[in-house]
Amino acid sequence: MTLKQITYRTLTGTKEVLEFPKKINAQWIIYLDNKPEFHVDCFDLKTESNVIMNSLVLCARRTIEDVLKEINKKQNIRLSVKRAPLIEIPVKTELRELKLKPLPVKWLN
Repeated sequence: MTLKQITYRTLTGTKEVLEFPKKINAQWIIYLDNKPEFHVDCFDLKTESNVIMNSLVLCARRTIEDVLKEINKKQNIRLSVKRAPLIEIPVKTELRELKLKPLPVKWLN
């Protein structure tokens, strides 16, 4: 999977954020302990975990952060999403090839 890595200069230092090359609202890169590990695409209905996330996020009208907080609490893990900072200066953009897997279904039940 090809992703765009953008390095931003912020008030507190530099921040690297991974994004999909073509932004779609219902796609996220999920970080486990601040490392990119998973991806969620709520419109990919071929993968079971994406179907469940579609139900949890889009159908229930919840934010991805709220769903991840609930999973973190139940599974005792640290999942998160990274977003571009509010005050930002893009410094560098490069393409990265990563193998990200869907979220495990057992975490979503």
